[in-house]
Amino acid sequence: MKRWFLLAALVATTASAHHGWSEYNADKPLTLSGTIEESGYLQPHGFVRLKTADKTWLVVLAPPGRMENRGLPKENLVAGNQATVHGYPHRSNATELRAERITIKDKTTELR
Repeated sequence: MKRWFLLAALVATTASAHHGWSEYNADKPLTLSGTIEESGYLQPHGFVRLKTADKTWLVVLAPPGRMENRGLPKENLVAGNQATVHGYPHRSNATELRAERITIKDKTTELR
């Protein structure tokens, strides 16, 4: 019984930490364009490091399954590709953005 309780507590803590979308400011949407320096097609969310004219951003994307289902394969998120992302900046990390959509090679993918 004790193990079950600990497992339930761990799952609840992980879920609440994962869904911290309130950390992003939906009142100040941004559109960024730049070059992908690095990417990850990982759970729970993919990401790209996007080099813009003034800084490098960590752009949080959708889960890989959703990106794949909506037509954004891993092969499009390679270093050197140009990308434009539209999303919401993190409230306390000035170099992080939660993407709502991403455009690569003239194809826009809705992520949310």
